[in-house]
Formats: sequence, C-alpha cells, structure tokens
Amino acid sequence: MTNVQLIEVGPRDGLQNEQKLLSVDDKVELITRSVEAGVRRVEAVSFVNPKRVPQMAGAEEVMSRVPRVDGVSYIGLVLNRRGLDRALDAAVDEVNVVVVATEEFSRRNQGCSVDEGIAAAVDVVGDARAAGLATTVTIAVSFGCPFTGEVDPDRISEIVARLTDGAAPDEIALADTIGVGVPAQVRTLAELTTARAPGIPQRWHFHNTRNTGYANALAALEMGAHALDSSIGGFGGCPFAPAATGNIASEDLLYALDRSDIVTGVDMSALIAAAEWLGKALDKNVPALLGRAGAFPAPR
Repeated sequence: MTNVQLIEVGPRDGLQNEQKLLSVDDKVELITRSVEAGVRRVEAVSFVNPKRVPQMAGAEEVMSRVPRVDGVSYIGLVLNRRGLDRALDAAVDEVNVVVVATEEFSRRNQGCSVDEGIAAAVDVVGDARAAGLATTVTIAVSFGCPFTGEVDPDRISEIVARLTDGAAPDEIALADTIGVGVPAQVRTLAELTTARAPGIPQRWHFHNTRNTGYANALAALEMGAHALDSSIGGFGGCPFAPAATGNIASEDLLYALDRSDIVTGVDMSALIAAAEWLGKALDKNVPALLGRAGAFPAPR
C-alpha cells in the first residue's frame, strides 16, 4: 500500500482562468469543503496583482477566514518578494514560488526573464524558510511551451540545479502547464530531477488538455512522486493555453488512486459533492467524469 499527498489547487489554479469571479464567501466555502473531505494541503490563494488576475483578489480576507484545523496546511502562490510579504502577513503555512522554463512565457506571465525568475525564487525560498514557512518551487511549462514549443529536459535539469544550488526548497514541483506531456516525459524528468536534487520530494502538476493528465499522474507515482496537484471538478486552465480543458480533477484522480490501493485520506463522495457545488457557483458544467458515472462498486 502506497501513500501520496493530494494537494487541492482548485481555489487557486481552478479559479484563475474562470470568467465568473467568485466572492470571498464562495472561495472560503470551496476551501472548507476541501478540508472537510480530508485534504490536508490546499493551495488556497495567490498573492499576485489583483488588477492583472482579478480572480485572485481578496487573498488576505480569504486567509483570515479559512478553517484552521490541526494538520491542514495552506499554501500561497507567490512570484516575488512583494508576494512573500503579503503571504507572511496573511499567515499561510507554505509558499509556492513559480519559475518559468522558457523566456517568452516567463516575460508574458511574470514580466521577467528566466534568470530573474530563478534569482527571485532563490531569494523568496531563503526568506520564507527564515520565517518558518515550508517552501515549494514550481517549474512551469516543464513539458512544453505555447510560444516556443518543445522544452528540452536538460533545460529543466539545469533550472533544478540552479535552484537547489541557490537555496534548496523543501519540494520541487514540475508542471505541465498547458497539458502537452506524456508518461515518457514524466519518467525522464523524474530521473533528471532526482539526479540533480537527490532527497528533495517531487510534486507534480498536470493539466488534462489532451487527455493525458491521469496517465501522467500515475507515471509520476511509479517514479516516486511525493504529492500530486488536482482541482475539484477539473476546473482550471492556463490563460496562455489554447483550448485548455482544465486541471486533472481531484475526484477522478482519487478514483484511480483508491482503486490502485494508494492512500490519500480523502473522501471521494465529498469531492463529488464539492464539484457539483462549484459547478453551480461558476454556472458551468463540471468537466470531471466521476460525478456522472459514479464510484465502483456503487456505495450501499
């Protein structure tokens, strides 16, 4: 029997590309439902400029109202020192710092070069650790970029080395930001990352744009993944990803994990109910499939 952490990113990545803006009340409700379902790590907020990403407005108010439960860790996404200052003031438990692997995506998404992004991440990790926070660095577009195409795995290996040489984070996350990856790439990147950053747990972030997200997640588990990101209902998507269909869905992923005897501590029926609620809140159909087909065997 294997254990893996299921990290709920719906309150952050699941909402950042939605046309309908949820209220603070609704964001807190989504986070509360995640915690009540048994999720113990929630990427709850993003400390970005709300003028650029209005879906992420109200981060401080959200954090002031989330349920503080023993064993539950709230993650805030940050891009720079200003974001870290906000995260510290809001009393998050962890920070997730994003570095982008390609120049054009980095400049469009974060307004800086890759080198500048790496330097900022190293500084943020060091300062966050000094403040007692756990740290993750996510390498975005690790599998492919919408502007420059294929990303050389050696490029990711180089970025991992630079990050760990600077101020090694507690966790490294590799993100298929636009949903182009396949399991063979997962295995390659896992091996390279392990070689460059031995002993640092690996977290993986998959989108299901081309219906490979779940296969990629299972491949990551085979390679020793410590944690997997997913989004309730399968909502989400990158603003720069054409025809994005969302993150892998928490409930669909949980079905595959449960049936594979992999323990997460998360309740499937509670996730299905949360997805139905979120679909109504967003006025959208739920992309995930489990809520339609149901679990197997059917609960008695």
